[in-house]
Amino acid sequence: MQVSNIFREVTPLSSEDCFVIIKRTKSEFTYPVHVHPEFELNFIENAKGAQRVVGDSLEEIDDLELCLIGNEHLEHAWMNHNCKSREINEITLQFHNNNFLDSLLSKRQFHSIGVMFENARKGLVFSRPVIESVRPRLYNLSSKENGFFSVMELINILFELSNDQHSRTLSSSTFMNQDESSESRRIQKVINYLHSNYQKDIHLADVAAYVNMSEVSFSRFMKKRTGKNYIEYLNDLRLGIASRQLIDTTRTVAEISYECGFTNLSNFNRLFKKRKGVTPTEFRENYSRMRILI
Repeated sequence: MQVSNIFREVTPLSSEDCFVIIKRTKSEFTYPVHVHPEFELNFIENAKGAQRVVGDSLEEIDDLELCLIGNEHLEHAWMNHNCKSREINEITLQFHNNNFLDSLLSKRQFHSIGVMFENARKGLVFSRPVIESVRPRLYNLSSKENGFFSVMELINILFELSNDQHSRTLSSSTFMNQDESSESRRIQKVINYLHSNYQKDIHLADVAAYVNMSEVSFSRFMKKRTGKNYIEYLNDLRLGIASRQLIDTTRTVAEISYECGFTNLSNFNRLFKKRKGVTPTEFRENYSRMRILI
């Protein structure tokens, strides 16, 4: 059984402006898990212990947080969780997803920003040194009039963020049913095969034969293309699909486990907790408490 859709935010960003920036100090997080078409750069200070929700990623944040969301279907929010602070500083910057045309992002000078935007489709969190570097610039930007030079400053900030070698993506691709169009035809063939057969008992030898490669060559190919070995990729695929079903359906954990190709419920629970930090049941309960349905 499917459940209702997630809350869709109507942002204050006007069609006549390049971006909007909102600075506020608050005592708690109250906004529900939501989606919106605009890109969002969210800076949070002094909220150690709060929980960041981005797709199927649930993590406790530190006292400095900076995250870029670049997908209109990517659910996200920040929740109180273990945050004890009563003085949380937040700067939210939202800009149109068509501010940067593909023809501009394809230019060498904008290449790193284009890569960052692509990674932001899964949610992107930045490293502490880079956050500390751009923090005064974000505060300065939030106190200025939104004019021409503020747009130039935004581009400068985005460029610095795009060069963060320690930023990392958050949500899994399978949770969002992302199109892996940037992959080669062969890896796309592998991905399509796994998406069509993840419920079955498929071995490395089966997939290697499907793309006419030896097992050794296929293993090297898979690691090079995805950064994961075959078993890791398959398990992450299954766990991403399972995460979506835990949120969007009322099926039992056991039913979801077997439907996603796990033949052993204990193994599913163990792998899920290792990847997500919580059990499947806790993941579902956490999301149900945070979600507002319409």
